[in-house]
Amino acid sequence: MTDATQTYMYTHADLAGLMGLMTGDEKHGPAATSTLDVLWVLYDRVLRVSPEGGDDPGRDRFLLSKGHGPMAYYAVLAAKGFLPVEWLPGFGSYDSPLGHHPDRTLVPGAEIGSGSLGHGLPIAVGTALGLRAQGLDKPRVWTLVGDAELDEGSNHEAIAFAGPAGLDRLHTVVVDNSSATYARPGGIAARFEAAGWSALTVDGRDHEALYAAFTAPHPGRPHVVVARVEPKSA
Repeated sequence: MTDATQTYMYTHADLAGLMGLMTGDEKHGPAATSTLDVLWVLYDRVLRVSPEGGDDPGRDRFLLSKGHGPMAYYAVLAAKGFLPVEWLPGFGSYDSPLGHHPDRTLVPGAEIGSGSLGHGLPIAVGTALGLRAQGLDKPRVWTLVGDAELDEGSNHEAIAFAGPAGLDRLHTVVVDNSSATYARPGGIAARFEAAGWSALTVDGRDHEALYAAFTAPHPGRPHVVVARVEPKSA
């Protein structure tokens, strides 16, 4: 399987242009732009995935829970060869496979249909359990959630389960753009740490800091990276 270090014709500098091709009626611009650097570092340097290896049982699984406003996700998938760049201008149109929420049956590389808040992390926990049950100990499971999703109780059930279960192949990235309704004592990372997770908080625009946090060792424990970005504008 080709890993995330394979070189394609597009770079991080091209992402703004790729996103600019998607001119449909998009209601979640900040949701998209807040995830751009996290998605790029994951797909460029961390995830063991490829356009050719979509059915490889040894591939990493990336689950985009923050599926509302998926323009950055589509741009990164196009940059990495998962889908044709020619699809981007049709974003959000009636006959486009690129909807306002990703559909796993239409978008190459998408592991789940997403956008409803609070679903991605519980599905990631189930995915990690399923891989463990099959004896597949190499694939890693990654999910990207927004800080506002932590207002949903389903996420807290997943957090509380994953730590004691020792799901060390499970990784979560929380993109924090100050959208959550409820504050948490000690911050977002403290909530995960209380449930036995390894946790780091970094600048969500700093690629080297993101890469270091994504690849930090966490033996026997699931791992969360809180990626702080600028607050969402009103």
